[in-house]
Amino acid sequence: MSRRRRASSPRAATPIDFDRTTALARLASDEFDVLVVGGGITGAGVALDAASRGLRTALVERHDFASGTSSRSSKLVHGGLRYLEQSEFLLVYEGLRERQIIRQNAPHLVQVLPFLVPILKTGGLLDRRLARLLGTAMWMYDLAGGWRIRRHQRINKGAALQHIPTLRADRLESAYLYYDCQADDARLTLSVVRTAAAYGAVVANYAALTSFIKDDRGKVTGATVEAEGAAITVRTRVVVNATGVWADDVRELDEGEHPAALRPAKGIHITLPRDKVRNDIAAVIPVQADERSIFVIPWNDETYVGTTDTDYDGTLDDPQCSPADIAYLLDALNDAIEPPVAASDILGTWAGLRPLLRDADSPHTADLSREHRVRVAGSNVVTVIGGKLTTYRRMAMHTVDQVMRLAGRRRRCRTKRLYLVGANGYEEPGADATAEQEHLAHRYGTEAAVVADLVRADPRLSEPLVPGLPYLRAEAVFAVRHEMARTLDDVLARRTRARLLDRDASGEAAEAVAALVAPELGWDDAELARQVRAYRDALAVERAAASCVSEGPREGQMYG
Repeated sequence: MSRRRRASSPRAATPIDFDRTTALARLASDEFDVLVVGGGITGAGVALDAASRGLRTALVERHDFASGTSSRSSKLVHGGLRYLEQSEFLLVYEGLRERQIIRQNAPHLVQVLPFLVPILKTGGLLDRRLARLLGTAMWMYDLAGGWRIRRHQRINKGAALQHIPTLRADRLESAYLYYDCQADDARLTLSVVRTAAAYGAVVANYAALTSFIKDDRGKVTGATVEAEGAAITVRTRVVVNATGVWADDVRELDEGEHPAALRPAKGIHITLPRDKVRNDIAAVIPVQADERSIFVIPWNDETYVGTTDTDYDGTLDDPQCSPADIAYLLDALNDAIEPPVAASDILGTWAGLRPLLRDADSPHTADLSREHRVRVAGSNVVTVIGGKLTTYRRMAMHTVDQVMRLAGRRRRCRTKRLYLVGANGYEEPGADATAEQEHLAHRYGTEAAVVADLVRADPRLSEPLVPGLPYLRAEAVFAVRHEMARTLDDVLARRTRARLLDRDASGEAAEAVAALVAPELGWDDAELARQVRAYRDALAVERAAASCVSEGPREGQMYG
């Protein structure tokens, strides 16, 4: 870790001030240098960068923090080995640099994860040319910065099968082992948002931008935000549009016409019981059908598999996993392992949309660049689009550089060495730590002590939130008191990841969880019932897709 001086950040085991009622009042009363629209990882990063540079900063999110793409990714902090195939060398280098920065700024949230890349035979023969190309890619990845964790190595067939015994031994020649990182994307986003608040940013979820207010020169002087059924006038000199796949919609509010600058691509994942795959590390599995690859990644006691990469033209608010999407992943996985996994084994699914730029003529979304772009309109609306989870901090830095120019201010970015909430003073759990202590430490860092205090005050909060999953009832209470959770889905889908890890178990526990948080949120019996019904209805939609998987991939479906 760097010895250079770091920016100050919260250290004490006391939660920061993150009260939504106070935030809404300040949105109406204060004047801001910049209003950030969008509470995903990009908007969160912009708010933190701006606030840490001393700008009076506000952030609004029309739904929940990370409720879009930023909670539905592959949950990897990585350079992107596959981008080397597209000659995106600078993107890989920048990704690996940012991977190292995130590891240092949030060591409790980012875990090193070994990846196995099997070298497979086709028809009993090994394509030695492809094996050499893979070896070359591994060296290039190391040279780009992968070595900062550990250099890659080649392992024999027996060693590979020890990590994933279900790999088809008749097709396996040997394997490579390399190292990247994993992070809970929703947790990372929330930590960045809360750190921005610790630096003075005014932050509110369920607060939707509805219009811009401009002077006679067309410059922004404010914006109208709707929250709790009321319109709030927010006074600001600059607006940052960090809404991901919704960026064109916000630009339409500003410019009067829809620019159609984005080409959303859908990626899906499925969660499986670990004993169906038996992997103790992650794997990159080549897909013979279309020369792509999929990830097979351990997470808690389960394994998730993804991702697809297809053009998407449906509703942006609630993309779903189609039967064809799920069948594609199952077919790709079952081509590499035995015995096969069935659709009935699936514990959870999620679909997210990548905000790719529509300025390439490739028919394959996987070929489109993950580079980001910052656009400054004459109205002082700054739009940031593209990018990926790992490079959020760099995207934010470039965006705030433009905001500083518009605001007539000069101050350098501070986020390269700025701890996120829970990181300052954090130490890895010792060998004698219990499973519960390790779980809390890796989710909350130094704030784990606050969750533990809730349990000491009420031992019933030590019970599982959802049977079979590691989350405690205390975590739901912490979520509504200190993390601005407002709905049952906020608690079960993003503050914890119960919905993704075991959809049906979370549905069965929904009423008990709602009853636990109802007093905290002021829900009466009718609202409690509505929350449970809405949550279970959403699960039913997900469940229906998996039940139709026997249809298989649609003819002509393009992946990558």
